[in-house]
Amino acid sequence: MTAADGVTVLLVEDDGAVRRAVTDGLTLHGFSVAPAPSAEEALKIVEVQPPDLAILDIGLPGMSGIELCERLRARGSVLPILVLSARDAVTDRVEGLEAGADDYLVKPFELSEVVARLHALHRRAVRAVGDQPTLLAAAGIRVDVDRRVATTEQARLDLTRREFDLLACLVRNRDLVMARTQLLDDVWGYDFDVETNVVDVFVGYLRRKLAAAGVDGAIRTVRGVGFVIDSTP
Repeated sequence: MTAADGVTVLLVEDDGAVRRAVTDGLTLHGFSVAPAPSAEEALKIVEVQPPDLAILDIGLPGMSGIELCERLRARGSVLPILVLSARDAVTDRVEGLEAGADDYLVKPFELSEVVARLHALHRRAVRAVGDQPTLLAAAGIRVDVDRRVATTEQARLDLTRREFDLLACLVRNRDLVMARTQLLDDVWGYDFDVETNVVDVFVGYLRRKLAAAGVDGAIRTVRGVGFVIDSTP
């Protein structure tokens, strides 16, 4: 039995050749694949039998992969989503992440990296909280892990699922400098080498939202190491 046995991946790709190749490759690695040629077809699959993971191509006809991602998140879906795109500009990556994607991979890609990232997303989705405290506080920020609510003295923070997970991780480890690699492991589930600036991107999102809620400068950058939230402002 492989780590992927019993894990269903929704594959949304309009190119038939790519869809078949990725489906065959993922099947060989133990995944069950639900292929869909369009966003509309993908929504039907999600409604009938929700998958464990999703791979979305951005350049879909009709409703784009970005729009599909936004639609799923608007419905309250927490489905882990890996976006595939031929566009590799930072603005394109940010667009995908802001739409609610959990990860972003640029074409052309190696199937082995797709598989590794899917395993990471799945590990993160099923990782248990265990006996860790569920009410956290630091630097004027309060986090209720069970209710998934984060607040400051002035406002309730409107966070995406991954922004919340990152903030909770930093607050839980207050006063400890968290390396980017550690955050990638704890928040995204990556325990392998991966070149990505996703941590910096999401820290930027959090900083803007915290500043708008009256908490500016809560997340400190420790150059060459990572990030930290101190116990007090």
